[in-house]
Amino acid sequence: MALVKMKGFRKLLKVAEALELALKECSKAKTSGEIVKAENALGRALAEDVVSQHNVPPYDRAAVDGYAVRSEETFSASQSNPASFRIVGIAEAGGERKRIGTGEAVEIYTGAAMPEGADAVVMAEDCEIEENGVRVLKAVPKYANVSRCGEDIERGEIVFRKGHVIKAWDIGVLISIRMREVAVRSKLKVAILSTGSELVEISDPRALDGMSIVDSTRPMIKALLSQAGCDVIDGGIVNDDLEAIRGRLSNLASQADIIITVGGTSVGGKDLVPLALEGVKGSKLVFHGIAAKPGKPLGFGVYMGTPLFMLPGYPVSALVGYESIIRPVITHLTGIPVRDRAKVKAHISRRVPTNPGVRHFLRVALEGDGEDRTAEPIALTGSGLLTSITKADGIVIIGEDSEGLEEGEVVEVELLGD
Repeated sequence: MALVKMKGFRKLLKVAEALELALKECSKAKTSGEIVKAENALGRALAEDVVSQHNVPPYDRAAVDGYAVRSEETFSASQSNPASFRIVGIAEAGGERKRIGTGEAVEIYTGAAMPEGADAVVMAEDCEIEENGVRVLKAVPKYANVSRCGEDIERGEIVFRKGHVIKAWDIGVLISIRMREVAVRSKLKVAILSTGSELVEISDPRALDGMSIVDSTRPMIKALLSQAGCDVIDGGIVNDDLEAIRGRLSNLASQADIIITVGGTSVGGKDLVPLALEGVKGSKLVFHGIAAKPGKPLGFGVYMGTPLFMLPGYPVSALVGYESIIRPVITHLTGIPVRDRAKVKAHISRRVPTNPGVRHFLRVALEGDGEDRTAEPIALTGSGLLTSITKADGIVIIGEDSEGLEEGEVVEVELLGD
């Protein structure tokens, strides 16, 4: 295979500029809605408001075990002057609704519908049983120990707004308002493939020979996509062949909302992915190269109408590209917000020089706590050293306008762990 002549990046975009271009292009690919069963809606973003068609509770019901009475008939009741009632029935949750008249009470259990004519429940411990009746030793006001109809959710109430991401306890609410199905945003279909004739899958017998290069970056990005709630289409590994890459991209473009390639995005003779867009109908290269370290070779374009993110093959570069550009785009497309990482302040342990005009992602290990906390740089370069992430406690983002960090300077660390 003839190699393409090496050439440099034409222009490096600032990270914010690159993200803006990607968001603008990807807004056309915004996902539609679909109907799912309420019990299967965990983690999905609502496509429309959820309005309750029912009251919760659906009727006045007992909030405690005791005796349902007319509150006005207990107003003079006390330990020394108990009020006596004749028991005319037992009310249990799910049972037939009872009725009481003057001087009558119903033995009632938590969750049971309040008897017709009753407006309060006297707790069992405030009563004494007598033959054929009960003596109430304490006055109760109207609606005492009663869960009123609609006090939790009223008919016509907006329970969840459009865009709300369903949590486990929300499913209980949906079921309680008799929602069998809900409209949610469709899951984003993301296709991902690696390029590189030198790569092998971990399942390949050659992975055990100690000389092969196992594709570890694609599984990492796949896991991040799954974590973000995407449906992942695995496009496997394609060799460094322009037509083979185009063929694989064409196949995936018909299946996915967006495509991610891993590798083949730099400026070497085998970096063919940006070239694959040239001359293909409905395809264009939007940008190639961002002012980030690591992560510079990241590119973005459209292939046959489908947005295409081109990540570098080195693990840390790919991770930075995913976090900086792809993750915000996924949030935009799915409506599912990604929780911001916790941040702490620390003193940088030594001077870190950087190049102005480039956003640097410094991996650090933390020591100490509070005002004595320090951040020890692990690596600024070494985009292929994935252990620089696994050994790091957090990331310090050094902005484009900075010329580096001075020893002892207070920095903000985005924590990588929980």
